[in-house]
Amino acid sequence: MTYRLAASAEMLFLDLPFEERVRRIDDLGFEVEIWNWTTKDVGALARTGATFSSMTGYVTGTLADPDGAAELLRTAEESLLAAEQLDCPRLNVHGTGLDAQGLPVVATETVTPAMWLTAARTLERLAALGERAGRVFTLENLNTAVDHPGAPFARAADTIALVEAVGSPHLRLNLDLYHAQIGEGNLIQLVERALPLVGEIQVADVPGRCEPGTGEIHYPAVAAALDRLGYTGVVALEGWASGDPVEALDRFRRAFDLTR
Repeated sequence: MTYRLAASAEMLFLDLPFEERVRRIDDLGFEVEIWNWTTKDVGALARTGATFSSMTGYVTGTLADPDGAAELLRTAEESLLAAEQLDCPRLNVHGTGLDAQGLPVVATETVTPAMWLTAARTLERLAALGERAGRVFTLENLNTAVDHPGAPFARAADTIALVEAVGSPHLRLNLDLYHAQIGEGNLIQLVERALPLVGEIQVADVPGRCEPGTGEIHYPAVAAALDRLGYTGVVALEGWASGDPVEALDRFRRAFDLTR
């Protein structure tokens, strides 16, 4: 395959200590993704020798109001220091901070033109931080129907518009196809539209947010499209295991195996 595979240590091997989860995913040949680095021993994670693909790029804050933006940028600088320890190339952000249940810290029913402008300016400053540090921030689309009601700038169309407006190689899309299937669908056309802006792609099946093959998305067709379009980045499983996590990762790998 032309792209690389990663998996989230936040959602697999949940019976193990976090560092052991990282080791198991690495031993199985996948790059590793993590969320909130402040709850981890970053030094211990670095010593596992795993290749880290992505991590959360802020701790608190929001994109679209001045006080929240200042907080997001402040904690993004702290996140860059953790990313340096882990040699993690991509740091992920959302339209607003999410709590432990995935709900927006600041829920938004209507996104105003002023909020769009503030979000774009915040992302320009975030991209400048990434450029100075030699890292890339990625803006993730979310779904508001199931997992993240009230999250602003949630649709893939919203994140595409913002990343295009900033126009920096240090701000890319984290194109989450699980969220996109719930919110917008038409995944092959979405991949074709978004791929020039993509920093990485995340996947899980719908419904249930488990590994490919457990729901309605035909991920081998997505894999074929990525190959046809020449994608060489990361495809990451950000989903739960429907059963044994080793089997779940094997199903994920087989769904994206272009030789089958």
